[in-house]
Amino acid sequence: MQEINSKTAMQELCEEYRRNNTISKEEYTRHRVKRGLRNEDGTGVMAGLTHVCNVHGYLIDDGDKVPDKGRLTYRGISVEDIAAGCEQEDRFGFEEVAWLLIFGKLPTKKQFDRMCGLLYDNRELPEYFPEDMIIKAPSKNIMNKLARSVLALYSYDDNPDDQSLENNMRQSIALIARMPSIMSYAYQVKRRHFDRESMFFHPYEPGHCTAEAILNALRPDKAFTREEARLLDLCMVLHAEHGGGNNSTFTTRVLTSAGTDIYSAIGAAVGSLKGFRHGGANHRVRMMMDDIMAHVKDWADEEEVCRYLEKILRGEAADGSGLIYGMGHAIYTLSDPRAVILKEKARGLAKEKGFDKKLALYELIERLSPQVFYNVTKKEKVICANVDFYSGLVYEMLGIPEDLFTPMFAVSRIAGWCAHRIEELTTGGRIMRPAYRALPVRQAYKPLGER
Repeated sequence: MQEINSKTAMQELCEEYRRNNTISKEEYTRHRVKRGLRNEDGTGVMAGLTHVCNVHGYLIDDGDKVPDKGRLTYRGISVEDIAAGCEQEDRFGFEEVAWLLIFGKLPTKKQFDRMCGLLYDNRELPEYFPEDMIIKAPSKNIMNKLARSVLALYSYDDNPDDQSLENNMRQSIALIARMPSIMSYAYQVKRRHFDRESMFFHPYEPGHCTAEAILNALRPDKAFTREEARLLDLCMVLHAEHGGGNNSTFTTRVLTSAGTDIYSAIGAAVGSLKGFRHGGANHRVRMMMDDIMAHVKDWADEEEVCRYLEKILRGEAADGSGLIYGMGHAIYTLSDPRAVILKEKARGLAKEKGFDKKLALYELIERLSPQVFYNVTKKEKVICANVDFYSGLVYEMLGIPEDLFTPMFAVSRIAGWCAHRIEELTTGGRIMRPAYRALPVRQAYKPLGER
């Protein structure tokens, strides 16, 4: 039997592949194919319509892209107003946002209480699900376990394939409620199996909102302050939705257009979000920052920090990718409103938690990055920090394990995914089927003995 894990065998197969499979960037240009479904100026190809969310980051003036202040609106309401409203009334916002995204209007007090009750009633996983699907098959990566578990919920649903609005509404509310539970179980099992640490499972409290339920599940003593829960809730509000064109939401809509079940669509969205070019970027930011803090002696020395950032951009430091993770965005130019809000909240918590010096380094990197980009590439580009740059730092201040940085993104974004799933079901009506231009190299078929 041939050894599939043989390094030599795999190198030979990969060399064979590389000899016969190349598509240059020039070919995309020549055939006028928009690589990554992006126009030449970086804007996205218009692929659909949505009421759910709008992401604004630039203006178009006589065909030119003009940088502008970032704005994010959920059903026409700015995310800044939502965050400010929750702060003024000293209450939690994720449940309200989930209702808003799905139904299109802010909930009344009665509707808000109903949503909270529905989420609590559905938070527990099906009987024996944790034992059979999570505990018996630990995973080092919580995102993979999230995707597997979402797919597995199909088998625990008595009516998984019904495409009606009523059935998908039921499934959506259950998924929004259960995603944090799956994440918590998967993390505890990972701790026990791979990290050789104790695992613990706490019962849910009836009066807890989603953010409180997560902190209750993750902390051994179940202790947390209201301020901590409010900050985690804010993170969830800011991550709940970001338009139909982001990779994971588009994935949800593409699979929905095919007529598949909700578990297949959301499972695929989780896989998309895991990618380092998408939600996994917050984990890469943390790795990059650890590398910077280890190699830069004086975090306040602008010249030293600048030199090291230039090395990162040249691919000579950090992971060698040539990327300053957390800087720049496909849509936002002058600012990402989510990052602006998180940075402001981080300032308030940093002093209390002893993170002043670390936060100052983050802010310095944000300020230096545009000049560093110009120094290395000789191209002027408007760059701002995106939400991934500061979210990991906020999670760290809250004691959220690094393993859960991207999963926390998923348990927040599930609200937006479900809203887009339902919208695609009720307004789409056609399977998404873009075209690919074939680039065949003509060759004659030869009998096996003549090759």
